[in-house]
Amino acid sequence: MSDEVFIKRCLELAELGKGSVSPNPMVGCVIVSEGKIIGEGYHQQYGKAHAEVNAVNAVLLTYGDAASALLKVSTVYVSLEPCAHFGKTPPCADLLVRHQVKKVVICNRDPFPDVDGKGIGKLEAAGIEVVYGVLHEEGLQLNRRFFTRIREQRPYIILKWARTANGYFAPKNSTQQWISGPLAKKLVHKWRTEEDAVLVGKQTAIADNPQLNAREWTGSNPVRIIVDRTLQVPEDNHVFTAGARTVILNEVKTDVINNLHYISMEDMQYYLPQKIAYQLYLMDIQSIIIEGGANILNQFISAGLWDEARVFNSKSNWETGIYSPQINGKITSVTEIDQDYLTIYENVRN
Repeated sequence: MSDEVFIKRCLELAELGKGSVSPNPMVGCVIVSEGKIIGEGYHQQYGKAHAEVNAVNAVLLTYGDAASALLKVSTVYVSLEPCAHFGKTPPCADLLVRHQVKKVVICNRDPFPDVDGKGIGKLEAAGIEVVYGVLHEEGLQLNRRFFTRIREQRPYIILKWARTANGYFAPKNSTQQWISGPLAKKLVHKWRTEEDAVLVGKQTAIADNPQLNAREWTGSNPVRIIVDRTLQVPEDNHVFTAGARTVILNEVKTDVINNLHYISMEDMQYYLPQKIAYQLYLMDIQSIIIEGGANILNQFISAGLWDEARVFNSKSNWETGIYSPQINGKITSVTEIDQDYLTIYENVRN
């Protein structure tokens, strides 16, 4: 079986950690001896054992006294360069050196400065053959959130909204009015479990009084980010309830009150998307869904500061309303979701 087959399996395993390992990357590991998989593992939760540790432990548990000899003639496949530094856990490169594995095949190098090339260097210095770059593009796609945070010092940004068939985004009278159907709503709740945070502006928080949680899907609630310069959102709004951390970006105060984190920012009328993105990076928020309103979405679009846009297109028409944001990007998919169509756009940068 080819290296590509085993790296593909690493990527499948890695994705099992989605929503649980941020701000770490998703990583999967497969250990192969004489063409047979003898151990597998993936990074399951932030702060806990890495993929290589879990895969090696699987070999030790399964093969007992024979494990040491097996590992010495094995090839270790891993979706990201083994770490070379002490973080929450010891270096995985040291683990593989200690077990004297024969060869390591890697999908992507790790761009994190404490690792970048250093894990490969440790392995090669110990006489272990190293190959990297197998299914490189597939690995970049899987860990696009992680690579964006490390390389661009900002979270991976997903824009999301719904629009009517004739292009409206919201009613003019600042009341809540659903555009997409219940299946689309459930899918949005699933997305919230997969990303670190969800953001809305003041007007959306007041008009819709959203909970911004994942109550219709099993998983963790995202951090709720509210942009409210002068703290006008009522204190009994759903976004202030317990059950999830809420960050209020404002110009008035910095304070922590239970699950509420007030962060004061200067001159929010200038370069707001850039300031929000960098503030979230400092908070180790690796990915965010921006759900509205139109003003916030349009600011991020105008700044070119987005990676994906997920737009539900309804078959219904409204007589009037606020027009939907307009976006230019590469359409990567169009999917029918009950009575709606979901269009996914990618921001293609030169």
